[in-house]
Amino acid sequence: MKHLFFSVCFFLMWGGVFAQSGAAITWDKNYFDFGDVVKGAKVEHTFKFTNTGTEPLVITNVEVTCGCTTPKGWPRDPIAPGTKAEISVQFDSTNKMGRQNKVVVIVSNASAGNSQITFSANVLPAKPQE
Repeated sequence: MKHLFFSVCFFLMWGGVFAQSGAAITWDKNYFDFGDVVKGAKVEHTFKFTNTGTEPLVITNVEVTCGCTTPKGWPRDPIAPGTKAEISVQFDSTNKMGRQNKVVVIVSNASAGNSQITFSANVLPAKPQE
């Protein structure tokens, strides 16, 4: 019985080591609120992250949910374990009004799968031209 207990414990510990291997994205903050934005304004934010995994992180794509959001830049080269990096996104409030909540999906080789960052803005009417 003791042998079975120790075998199960060893298996669980060994499996835990493998479960934690690979690349991993850890965000400083994965949400940003632009607050009030006047209709027509273009605003940008940079999301910072660290590869907290054991293997290089490779970002293959940054996907947005609408044409109002544009990924402005992300690392194209592998990101070594322990290294910090950034992804910038721009929001164009033209043709938008009211509260906007947007999701950006980061496609990578992270062991946890795709990662998401989100932002919001409250688009106010543009001031009339004088």
